[in-house]
Amino acid sequence: MVALRLVRLIESHSEQLADSLVHKLHTSERTPAYRKIPAETLRKAVLDVYQNLGEWLMTKTDSDVELRYKELAARRSQDIPLSQFMASMLMTKEHLWSYLRREAMSEGALQLYGELEFLQSLTNFYDRALYYASVGYEEKAKSAKAA
Repeated sequence: MVALRLVRLIESHSEQLADSLVHKLHTSERTPAYRKIPAETLRKAVLDVYQNLGEWLMTKTDSDVELRYKELAARRSQDIPLSQFMASMLMTKEHLWSYLRREAMSEGALQLYGELEFLQSLTNFYDRALYYASVGYEEKAKSAKAA
């Protein structure tokens, strides 16, 4: 399956992908608050997703994504504005798309179909992650206000 090949490609290059994404997050004008987070902390979080991407895309449920990204949002909401968090998620998705365009896109209708299927799964994952992270930010803000 082509989609599985793309997942394995990302997983096998997860360290270099994580390093380059952390650099982007630390240097982008859209994410200045991320400079407060140590590179190794960010790298570890990114690696966790990249190294387990197949599991996240193929076996994790909506509830798993909800739990992970609400928890992440609760942690990040203390130091990172929501707009910068959203920018970081979009940058993460763009980073993977760019990598796949450079490294993995091939010709052939069947392969192209599989790759498009994979990219749709990747997009759906990040869209759900953004939604649940924004819910987590809102819940954290409500509980802080109530306290």
